[in-house]
Amino acid sequence: MAAVLPGAWFDGRSSRARAVQVRLERAAGGPLLVLQAADGGPVPPPLRQREIDLPEAWSARRPPRKVVVDLRAHGSLEIEDVAGWQAALRQAGHSAPLAQRMQTRWSAFLLVFVLAAAALLAFYRWGTPWAATQLTRHVPLQWELGLSQRVLADMDASWLHPSKLPAERRAELRARFDALAAQAAPALRRYPGYAPPLVLQFRSGMPPNAFALPGGTIVMTDALVQEAARHGLPDDALVGVLAHEIGHVMHRHTTRMVVEQGVLNIGLGLALGDVSALVSTGASLLTGLAYRRSHETEADCFAAALMRQAGVPAAPMADLLLGLEARPRGDPAAARSAPAWMDLLSSHPDTAERARGLKEGQAERCV
Repeated sequence: MAAVLPGAWFDGRSSRARAVQVRLERAAGGPLLVLQAADGGPVPPPLRQREIDLPEAWSARRPPRKVVVDLRAHGSLEIEDVAGWQAALRQAGHSAPLAQRMQTRWSAFLLVFVLAAAALLAFYRWGTPWAATQLTRHVPLQWELGLSQRVLADMDASWLHPSKLPAERRAELRARFDALAAQAAPALRRYPGYAPPLVLQFRSGMPPNAFALPGGTIVMTDALVQEAARHGLPDDALVGVLAHEIGHVMHRHTTRMVVEQGVLNIGLGLALGDVSALVSTGASLLTGLAYRRSHETEADCFAAALMRQAGVPAAPMADLLLGLEARPRGDPAAARSAPAWMDLLSSHPDTAERARGLKEGQAERCV
């Protein structure tokens, strides 16, 4: 049987309180509040939980002097027996909302905090890459081309310089690149229908390197060409590196990384279909990003398949990577000031392992 508590009811029209007896009865949707006037006069009808505002929960060590229940259009109710009110609430099946339990119980707060942190980490580790991969399908090629133009212009104004290779040498390598790009059949592409214009650019002013920008622009440094010549390697070594970079383009890795940052930093805008913030921040984001290991694996597998199709041996590329891995590093201070992709070919944690696998013809990761 529901406990009966004494209370004072204010009807909202008069400042005089009326003595009432209060019962909390179990009902669907929460406790049902029933009032009965001590003088037998009229009182509000039984009120469901959704029709009133119950006071927030409090710490057992600091209970209030009295309970005040907002009856909305029916005034308010005051109860002196705080402990009795709490007991009646529990008996009527009331459960405080999670937010209130977090305010009064450390265990509830810590549990929610741990679950929220775990969910955030899981979303960062698995959710954002998956979401970025899906959203990248809808990024226009023209946006990628515009982003690449801005990034390359910024690089030309800071780190890069015009190539000093002879025009005939650049023409030879471009011819090999164009022949390789023509072999990139649709079956090799991650995104069906994605066919960016593949363009090879040459620059100086950087260590031996090659990197891909969104939309099909691939940059090879003079130092990489010279490094291959220093090791006595044929142009197949450079073609293999270019195949790897074409893999980054066709898998849209740089775009996926920019969009992934957008998922983290501009999630609401992306959810509403607004990518204008990405357009304005994409260039600055791109220069601070580095490929994931999964990206490198995808590009390696693409390169292996493309070279097989084009009849290009993989061993020279492996020898070039091993030579880059073994070369002495430059000035550490200069390396710290350079962007993350400045030395991608030799800075990846498992470059030597990847090169040895290519040299031995191993491709288990690509099965």
